Amino acid sequence: MDVPLRFGAELRRLREEAGMTLKQLAEVTTYSTGHLSKIERGVNPPTMNLAQCCDAYFDAGGQLRRLFSAEDRSAGTRPRPTRRRVIVTGVGSLLAAHMADGSWAGRVGDQDLAPGALFQEQLHQMKRLGQSLAPAAMLPVLRSQASTVTTLASRTAGSSRAGLLITASRFAEYIGWMAQENGDETTALRSTAEAVELAQAGGDTDLVDYALVRRALITYYDGDAPRTIALARQAQRSAASPRVRGLAAQREAQGHALAGDERACGRALERARDLLAADVDPSAGPVFGTTQLKDPVSMVEGWCLYDLGRPRQAAQVLERQCWRIAPHALNTRARYGLRHALALAASGEIERSCETARELLAFMSVVPSATVRADVLRLDREWSRFRGNPVVRGLRPVLASVLGAGR
Repeated sequence: MDVPLRFGAELRRLREEAGMTLKQLAEVTTYSTGHLSKIERGVNPPTMNLAQCCDAYFDAGGQLRRLFSAEDRSAGTRPRPTRRRVIVTGVGSLLAAHMADGSWAGRVGDQDLAPGALFQEQLHQMKRLGQSLAPAAMLPVLRSQASTVTTLASRTAGSSRAGLLITASRFAEYIGWMAQENGDETTALRSTAEAVELAQAGGDTDLVDYALVRRALITYYDGDAPRTIALARQAQRSAASPRVRGLAAQREAQGHALAGDERACGRALERARDLLAADVDPSAGPVFGTTQLKDPVSMVEGWCLYDLGRPRQAAQVLERQCWRIAPHALNTRARYGLRHALALAASGEIERSCETARELLAFMSVVPSATVRADVLRLDREWSRFRGNPVVRGLRPVLASVLGAGR
């Protein structure tokens, strides 16, 4: 029996064991009875949203999503969003030029430069600016500033040098993220390799551990739940800061949600809350991860609920958290607001989904993002089920413009 037939047969078995009609299942899933009938007969292919929803409703332990993943692999059509290959670690030769000219142990003036607090504040302001400017506009400024900090570090001795190197590593890491947002994966990989080298030269291993968290994000968007969990756990076993381990616990929760393990997901989220609450050291330097969310764990919880096949609960959590995002944070508002719209669409609240997405799609022309575009593609697929709805039809030109701009 081929995979679509196996999926359809399992869905029908679960439905009949629960004593449900196709009409009743259609009300639960927001799919039409005709479409569900064709899925059960292996005529129409299933979707991950349907697999997640039915796994949760029938308490199937992830059986349907595993069948869906098997079909995806056999068809060779696994989606590969742009954000897939975000970050890997490596060792480059960024510092070689500075070391070769003998200036590594130099000083600035008659004394060591104080730790790079000024540059850290500049990076913080640049990250804030990056919320409302296109990545292509940010990258030249960031590169110039990163070069300044790295050159200064090469001419400074003592503890000041280590502080400047760590600050330079954070600039390089953010350049990698902006390059990723700009759709330039080659530069993203190279910048992150440079960031890791700079951090190690400054005696800071947190960035190496944080790279594991980024790699876990790659495997998460590639649909590889076991690898996502393994990478996230590796980062938590390290001697990294509570913040890095908290971010890793969030990623582990997402891996468990992808696998349909609600209990393990909940435990990881609780661990993330405890770790991030313990991260109160104001002298720790530049912060990893987003600083635009009031409660990042709750926002991740909302997305986990979506992966667990509970879109209505996901929409409620995401809506509460989206209201707390600062107005100036256009990129963050678009990222999580569009996920809220996606959860609403999966819940069958198509008009609310369109209304939520309308303004956010307009932001995409101001702050284009290759990573957010991956969620826009998912929203496009979800809305295609309601293509006859006049509200959906009204937004199709805007959606086509956003998707066309990313090609």
